[in-house]
Amino acid sequence: MARDLKPHIGIFGRRNVGKSSFINALTGADVAIVSEVAGTTTDPVKKSMEILGVGPAIIIDTAGIDDSGELGDKRVAKTLDVIKQIDCAILLIADNTFDESDEKLVQSFEKLDIAYMIVYNKSDVDPLRNSTIKEIQEYTNAPIVEFSAKTNFNIEGVVETLRCSIPETAYQKPSLFKGMIQRGDVMLLITSIDSEAPEGRLILPQVMAIRDILDNDAINIVVKETELEMFLKNSGIKPKMVITDSQAFKIVNKIVPSNVPLTGFSVVYARMRGPFEEYLKGVKKIPELKNGDRILILESCTHQVSCDDIGRFKIPGWLKEFTQKQLEFDVVSGLDEIKKPITDYALVIQCGSCMITRKQVFSRLSDAIEAGIPVTNYGLTIAWMNGLYDRAIAPFTS
Repeated sequence: MARDLKPHIGIFGRRNVGKSSFINALTGADVAIVSEVAGTTTDPVKKSMEILGVGPAIIIDTAGIDDSGELGDKRVAKTLDVIKQIDCAILLIADNTFDESDEKLVQSFEKLDIAYMIVYNKSDVDPLRNSTIKEIQEYTNAPIVEFSAKTNFNIEGVVETLRCSIPETAYQKPSLFKGMIQRGDVMLLITSIDSEAPEGRLILPQVMAIRDILDNDAINIVVKETELEMFLKNSGIKPKMVITDSQAFKIVNKIVPSNVPLTGFSVVYARMRGPFEEYLKGVKKIPELKNGDRILILESCTHQVSCDDIGRFKIPGWLKEFTQKQLEFDVVSGLDEIKKPITDYALVIQCGSCMITRKQVFSRLSDAIEAGIPVTNYGLTIAWMNGLYDRAIAPFTS
């Protein structure tokens, strides 16, 4: 879960305000290309690095918000899309200018509830004027820090303001089972091995669940669904809880006694990483789907597609069979742009989200939730279609 322990910090601003020089000064290393030519940074670039006084972080260097032309418009769109991925933003300005493009960024930060600060760069060339401060303060209450990437003037002030601006939630270690299990509890994990399982290892949600159980001083037992019945019969062990691969819900439900809590990996992640209450409401819209409805499947990672792919093939097939409706599906991987208007969709189904942060999940789904489009996730969808919804959510709602 180290991915969540690193705050995601986006660097924004107009072309040639010194974003790349700022990153180099912030990290104390030449990690970004510096050029006098405006627009050198063309696409968002992620860098994992150590910031003195802050610690490990993911820095995202973006193209200038004032880029122009057809290609420039695309770069600006990508820059704005980065806002959905971050915990904190740094808006760089220079030349005592705070214009419409900067205002547009501030609006985007505030709409998505992103913490942000303003850094006035190149103060060695043109010091920050009181009139500029007043102009900015008429528009935002964000902290303003004067700085020079060339001379490193006030780097301490920049770092301290950044440290105070990053939300505490960006540092918090998430736990799948904290408060649900105690030292010595036996947790039984059911892991399916199919064509999507990586050769010689488990998939990330299973690995993270195992580690989380160990961190909570509990005991892991891991079996495939094909050995589950034999294990329970021969061992006589009654686990505190059974966590299964969602695809095996139906068969596992028949085997695990009704007095043993049962849920899925994806449902556990829905509780930790996503808007769980929205997911619970959204899944109940499945029976209301109509012929011609379009459904958006959101994967949090990119991977090689197989005929066993859960998001691209299995869930669409199961939904068509369950609803007996002619449904249309779009799949968007990673944090790629959603091409169609969100209002084109009758339902959005998010994966377990093991590869992205909680903040990224909420930002990813914010447009749908704001527009009143039902959202849910893989595990809850599968549980609903198998008639196991109540059992799957019982560990988190009872």
